[in-house]
Amino acid sequence: MQVIVNWRQSVALVGTVLKYLAVPLVIPLTVAVIYGDDIAVFAVSIVATVAIGLTLERLEDGSDLRLKEAFLFVTLAWVGVSIGGAIPYLLAGYGTPSTVGLSLESPSAVVVSFVNALFESTSGFTTTGSTLLGEISFERHSHALLMYRQLTQWLGGMGIVVLMVGILSELAVSGAELIDAEAPGPELNKLTPKIAETARILWSIYAGITLLYIGLLYALHLAGLAPEMNLYSAIAHGFTTLPTGGFSPQAASIAAFSPAVQWLVIPFIVVAGTNFALFYFLLQGEYIEVFRNREFQAYVGVIAGIAVLLWGLLFTGTAPALEYGGVTAGIVENSLRQALFQTVTILNSTGYATSDFAQWQSWGQLLLLAVAFIGGSAGSTGGGIKIIRWLVLFKAARRQLTATVYPDAVEPVRLGDTVVDEDVVRAVSSFVFFYLFIFAVSAVVIALDAHRIGIELTAIEALSASIATLGNLGPGLGQLGPFGSFLFFPETSKLLMVVLMWLGRLEVVPVLVIFTRSFWEW
Repeated sequence: MQVIVNWRQSVALVGTVLKYLAVPLVIPLTVAVIYGDDIAVFAVSIVATVAIGLTLERLEDGSDLRLKEAFLFVTLAWVGVSIGGAIPYLLAGYGTPSTVGLSLESPSAVVVSFVNALFESTSGFTTTGSTLLGEISFERHSHALLMYRQLTQWLGGMGIVVLMVGILSELAVSGAELIDAEAPGPELNKLTPKIAETARILWSIYAGITLLYIGLLYALHLAGLAPEMNLYSAIAHGFTTLPTGGFSPQAASIAAFSPAVQWLVIPFIVVAGTNFALFYFLLQGEYIEVFRNREFQAYVGVIAGIAVLLWGLLFTGTAPALEYGGVTAGIVENSLRQALFQTVTILNSTGYATSDFAQWQSWGQLLLLAVAFIGGSAGSTGGGIKIIRWLVLFKAARRQLTATVYPDAVEPVRLGDTVVDEDVVRAVSSFVFFYLFIFAVSAVVIALDAHRIGIELTAIEALSASIATLGNLGPGLGQLGPFGSFLFFPETSKLLMVVLMWLGRLEVVPVLVIFTRSFWEW
C-alpha cells in the first residue's frame, strides 16, 4: 500500500491559520491596555501564535489541496486553533487549576493545567460554551481574558476555515470541499459561482448582524432599560449570541440582565439558528425563497410547538422559583419569556440561561434534553443533529413503510419540490447513527471515569455531559447546569469532552474519516 496523503501541505496551512489568529488577538490586547490588566499575557500570546504559525508554514511544498488533504486540513485546523487558543489561559494562569477544589481566591497559588486550558479554548472555538473557570467575575478574571473568551466563540461561529477561504487565494481552489467539510448540514449552499465570494458573503452577513445586535443591546442601556448592559457587556454578548456560543462575563448569564435584554436576545438566537444563506436571499429581495424553505418552516414550527408546551407547564407552576431568574407561575410574561428563552437557547445549542433549569422537575429536564438533539438549521451557527436531517430521516422512514406494503413502488424522498439524492439520504442516516452511538458510549465512559475518582453522577448528568459537549450545547443538567462548572471532572474525561466538542463542531464524519485506513492508503 502507498500512502498518498500530503500531510505536510495540510499542516503548513494550519500554520497559516494560526499566524492569522494573531490578528483578532489585538482586540483583547486593546481591552487589556484599557483596563491595565494582562497586557503581557496577550502581547506574548500574539508573538507565540505567529511564531508557531510561521514554523508550521515551513512545511509547505507548494502543492494543491486535494480532497483528502482538504479533510485533513479542516480537522487539524480546529485542533491547532484550540491548542493555540489555550496560550492566553496558560499565561494568565487563574481559572485553570489542575486540582479540583483549589481556591481561586489567590491566582498566584493556582497550578496551571494544560488540559483545563485546552478544554476552555476548545469550548470557545467550537462554540460549545461548557466551562470550568468556576465562578466568573471581574474580581477573579481580567476584563481582557473574559473578552478573549467571548471572542473565540465569535471566530468559531461562522467557521475559521470559511473565513480563511474568503481571504486566502491559495484555498479558493479547494474552497468548496473545505467549507463543505466545516459547515454544518448535509450539503453546501453555494451562493455565487466563486466559492471565495460565497465565504465572504456569509462572513459579511454574520458580522453585520453582530454589529446590529451590539448596537441594539447598547441602545437599551442608553434608554435606561438595561443599566447593567454597558458597552463592554454589549460587545461581549454580541460575540457569543450570533455564534450560539453562550459564554458570558456574568456568572448569572443572561439572568443578570433585565427582561428587556432577555426579550431582545431571543430573536437573535433564532436568527443564529437559521440558515445564513436565507439572509442572502432576503438581501436579494427573494423573499419567497425564505418562506417556502421546508427546513425554515419546520424550524419555526418546532420552536413554536416546544415553547407553547413549555409555557403551559411553567405557567401552571411546575418549576420552582430560583436564585437566578426563577420562573414565576401564573405570570404570563414571565413564564412565556422563560419558555421561549430556554427553548431557543437549547434548540440552537446557545447555552445562555435565564433560569436554572438544572433544578427543574424531571419532566422539564427531560424535555430540554430531548430538544438538545434536534439542533438548528443547516448552514447556521447552531449545533445538534439539525432539523434538515430529521426531516430527511422521517421522510425516508415513511417511504420505507410504504415500500413494505408496495414493494415495487418507486418513491423518492422529497423536501417540498426538491428530490433528495439517495447519497444524501444514506449520508444522513450514517451521520445520525455515528452521532447517537458516540453520544451513548461517551455518556457511559464519562460516568465510569467519574466513578473511578469517587464522583457519582446521576444518569441524566452523564447523558447531559455527553450531549452538552458533542452537541456543542454548553451547560448540562444537575451539577453541570447553566450556573455550574465542568471543573470537577477528571482530566481523562475533560480530554474526552475536548474530542467530543471537536467531533460535534465538524459534525463527526470529517473527523472519523481521517482515522480510516482507506483515507491514508490507496
